[in-house]
Amino acid sequence: MPGQRIAAPAALPRRMIRIGNAGGYWGDDPGALRRQLTGGPLDYVTLDYLAEVTMSILQAQRARNSELGYAGDFLAQMRECLPLLVERGVTVITNAGGINPLGLGRRIQALARELGLAVTVGVVDGDDILPRLVDLAAGGDPLANMETGAPLAPVRARVTAANVYLGAEPVVRALQAGCQVIVTGRVTDTGITLAPMIHAFGWAADDWDRLAAGVVAGHIIECGAQASGGNFTDWRTVPGLAHVGYPIIEMNEDGSFVVTKHRGTGGLVSTATVKEQLVYEMGDPRAYISPDAIARFDTIALAPAGRDRVRVSGVRGAPRPERFKVSMAYDDGWKAAGTVLISGPEAVAKAQAAAAIFWRRLGQRYAATHTSVVGSGSIWPASLDRCEPDEVLLRLAVRDPDRAKVEAFGVLLPALILSGPSGMAVTGGRPKPTPVVAYWPALIRRRSVAARVVVLAAGGGETAQTIEFTDAAPGAAQAPAPAGRRPRVRAWPGRTRRVKLRTLAHARSGDKGDTCNIGVIARSEAVYDWLRESLTAVVVRRFFRGIVKGKVVRHEVHNLLALNFLLEKALGGGGTVSLLLDPQGKTLSQALLEMEVEAPARIVPRE
Repeated sequence: MPGQRIAAPAALPRRMIRIGNAGGYWGDDPGALRRQLTGGPLDYVTLDYLAEVTMSILQAQRARNSELGYAGDFLAQMRECLPLLVERGVTVITNAGGINPLGLGRRIQALARELGLAVTVGVVDGDDILPRLVDLAAGGDPLANMETGAPLAPVRARVTAANVYLGAEPVVRALQAGCQVIVTGRVTDTGITLAPMIHAFGWAADDWDRLAAGVVAGHIIECGAQASGGNFTDWRTVPGLAHVGYPIIEMNEDGSFVVTKHRGTGGLVSTATVKEQLVYEMGDPRAYISPDAIARFDTIALAPAGRDRVRVSGVRGAPRPERFKVSMAYDDGWKAAGTVLISGPEAVAKAQAAAAIFWRRLGQRYAATHTSVVGSGSIWPASLDRCEPDEVLLRLAVRDPDRAKVEAFGVLLPALILSGPSGMAVTGGRPKPTPVVAYWPALIRRRSVAARVVVLAAGGGETAQTIEFTDAAPGAAQAPAPAGRRPRVRAWPGRTRRVKLRTLAHARSGDKGDTCNIGVIARSEAVYDWLRESLTAVVVRRFFRGIVKGKVVRHEVHNLLALNFLLEKALGGGGTVSLLLDPQGKTLSQALLEMEVEAPARIVPRE
């Protein structure tokens, strides 16, 4: 019902809660959870494990062993940290459950009994719709590709994973049931952070501004140390990265919050580090879509609030989308990649000659091939000057539906060592074919999805409740605050200086399928005004010629002094389909910052 509040225990609501992150992907620092628990006070800790490809990996894992299908790393962390959670009264929420969250939940409950601990474990599932694809299509959910419009039917038999992006609501139910460890399937990284806020503060289901603030908070900390100094453009200014502190949100009941980290830890929390994380994987800043609300990133206000503390306020939101997003993966052939070390002199010329020799010898056509000379700048735009290194890695890759052809590539590559240019050495074994798992995004009606919350009681026994969804968003949309227009400055008199873009801005890039986003953040208001006039979509596309196969779209984000560029068809298909060395576009922001520009001398920051 519109305006209905979710019931909370009598001791709540509270005025402020602390939520820390201890993992941004499967493979992140396994010691981060313990450091968050011992570094200072926290109420909740979240860990994000899942990406699109991860779900297919877990499906294959469960196909080999029906008891698996979850991130086993989290279970290992629980063996070390479960006593600390109980001692300190901290609740942990993670989507490490993958495609078998109930299996992981039961393992955690068994571990708690082994350790002599009384812990109530919550499990959220219902996101896995792989067994229902045929029935869903017959019932009115065709699950066409939301980016291309292509029908699912031709690839349906090859789909290996299909998961709905659930939001915060089922996690809130688990919190209401008193669960101290909650493991989920495909709940969004923002949803696992938003849920404790709804639970603690009793936010209404249509309080779009506060829900959007929670979504923004979740986005800031979802990638772990990327918000606290990791992967930061000005990395030389970040102290103590060897013992970096992971980010913490201090959320207030009114939706304003502070981003910080534990005292005494390394890293840096500043408006600049927070801005870089905000633009990471950003699309249209006016509509950051989550299952719980649409957040307007163009309304966010940042301000320093002390050492390693940034205050965030002013976030406005809009009603959640009418449908859930579905992430599917399907088998799409085979690929292989191999490298050869080549030393100088003329290392680059030798690598180019070796590649030409190899492809001619191979004598086969593939669905896709790729050649790069790693170390010579080959993964960056041709616009940039090349260096002449003393050693490079020649990297060759192929993709094709025919496994035998991919195997032939791997067999022939080592033969290049003794029959090509001088100075070559083996860097690895024979490349072997690996499956290509392609990404298929789709939309599904909310009423076609039912989440389930299973409570594993400390004393034994399991209870379950089903959560059904409706298509219509509750309540009417609140009118979002207008972002406002910033006056343009078209005349820049005076002398100019030729500088690299990194002198004027910092940046971060990420991926969404085959699209790379690059957020460029000006170092001052004057620089931002000049960049709005000078760093156009046309200029950026020209700079990335040969890399960007589609169009470039630019969004202005006045409140962050940022420009967000979407580079379409820039990642070789994206994900595991891509043969690129950097299929997620992580390096492209650094490439753009190497662009030389002729800027007004008066706006160039002093060294």
